[in-house]
Amino acid sequence: MRSVRSLRSARSLRSLRPVSRRTLGTGLVVGSLAATLLALLIPVYLFGSAEPAAAGARTAWTDDGGGITNTGSGPLTPLDRDFVRRVRLAGLWEKPAGRLALERGTKDTVKTAGHHLVDGHTELDRLSLDTGQTLGVTMPQRPTAEQQGWLDQLEGARGATFDRIFANLVRAAHGKVFGLVALVRDRTANTAVRDLASRANTVVLDHITVLENTGLVDFPHPGDNEKK
Repeated sequence: MRSVRSLRSARSLRSLRPVSRRTLGTGLVVGSLAATLLALLIPVYLFGSAEPAAAGARTAWTDDGGGITNTGSGPLTPLDRDFVRRVRLAGLWEKPAGRLALERGTKDTVKTAGHHLVDGHTELDRLSLDTGQTLGVTMPQRPTAEQQGWLDQLEGARGATFDRIFANLVRAAHGKVFGLVALVRDRTANTAVRDLASRANTVVLDHITVLENTGLVDFPHPGDNEKK
């Protein structure tokens, strides 16, 4: 029975005129191309570009609405200005935190981390203020409410509790700013900002290392960051 059906199908195909067979073949090719294009476009339409979205999720910064301005060291973007301000803000709370660690730390490694914080942010504070003045960036003069809250936690802690709070608060803050430093170092076209980012990268990595060397940092469980 199958042989009869197959024979009839073959005869039907042969009975098609040449123009009809060509039309049918062209239609199949066009249909295949359209299906492939649709398969490529659907993920982009639904999910957008994965790479910028991932980068944005990891690195937060604030647009001051000032646009791009021209300076003697190159174009200055909102990202550049935000970075210069954040370097200053970091020093406004992390330098006092470092002093507290020198006074209250019960472990030598905590005191060492405090020493690195004071030295590193004394340098970065000077560099950020100089850069801000050169580029005309208005600089903050006091820590944010959140940063002041972290300092208040440290002020109220003593002994081993202080050591653990210090290591985890300051390490978490450095982890967040580390991504911003890398982003600015990669994107900025302003030589003054690039110089600041290069030095900040070295100092922040040093601080992350000495804080981790305290042995008190509570690292997130694998996958925690992806859930946020």
